[in-house]
Amino acid sequence: MPPQPVDTTMAYVKLIEVVRCAEGCGTFVEHDGRELAVFRLTNPTRVVVTDNACPHANGNLSAGDVVGQVVSCPWHDWRFDLNTGVCVDSAHPRVARYPAESRDGFVYVDLDATGESDH
Repeated sequence: MPPQPVDTTMAYVKLIEVVRCAEGCGTFVEHDGRELAVFRLTNPTRVVVTDNACPHANGNLSAGDVVGQVVSCPWHDWRFDLNTGVCVDSAHPRVARYPAESRDGFVYVDLDATGESDH
């Protein structure tokens, strides 16, 4: 994957090596006490970082099945569009997403963002 430009207005932190994230599924990462799910997606190739807890009952989203751009919570099968964080079955529940990028073999994320970026 070609290097992506770095947005210096954001406070990106190095999160995990890209090779530790399998394509098409989630990887659990804890950073400074925050539980995150990192998804390495294709079509287009990118990484998406969300809160790991499903907003319904705190299920482990990183362990959920990913089909296309949608992750299913393994506890109660709530499904979330990884492009937007919105539940595909209802527009109200959403999982927080954070600006993320892959560069130099690592996933970087801006955890200070509002959690609704399209990066």
